[in-house]
Amino acid sequence: MSLFDLNLDPSIHFDREFKKAESLAFKDFNAMSLATCSRELTPSVRTVLFKGMVRGGFSFYTNYNSQKSKELEQNAQASLLFFWPQLDQQIRIDGVVHTLTRAESEAYFKTRPRLSQIGAWSSAQSEIISGPSYLAEQVQKNELKFQGQEVPCPPHWGGWHVLPLKIEFWFGQQGRLHDRFVYSRSSLEQQKWTSLMKSP
Repeated sequence: MSLFDLNLDPSIHFDREFKKAESLAFKDFNAMSLATCSRELTPSVRTVLFKGMVRGGFSFYTNYNSQKSKELEQNAQASLLFFWPQLDQQIRIDGVVHTLTRAESEAYFKTRPRLSQIGAWSSAQSEIISGPSYLAEQVQKNELKFQGQEVPCPPHWGGWHVLPLKIEFWFGQQGRLHDRFVYSRSSLEQQKWTSLMKSP
């Protein structure tokens, strides 16, 4: 059984486990699966990159015209999953989603590599395109457009954060007798978490 103190705030546990994954320096240690649901209750899932805690929420950045963003606008609930097979650990998060402020999105955009900045202008994410040459042409067009100047954050690009209502820490054990420690709260206004352990 894992050494786990359910009396500690879940943010303390997350920070510790995330830093453990980060210290191993394996590729995309900050990757997390993001599950969304459309207005018609059709689910979809994809992998995005966790970009830190922002005002208590798990943040990521994307095109606001993408499928994920449109679904989050229709249904502002989402689930996240960090899976680290190198550690035999998972962290699951369910919560409510809000956009980040424009200032927060612009501040992060400035830290991105220039090609990624150009890419944000060049990709009409989730739209049908004719092929790879279309993207190459858009990149070339935008490289010329912003030549010799700082690339601004596109108005259609920015951040989201998932404010947690439930967090589960899963630790793999022999014989599939895994450890599952769960924190939950009924609303974002509720400061105190209910904590418990579940059977694997």
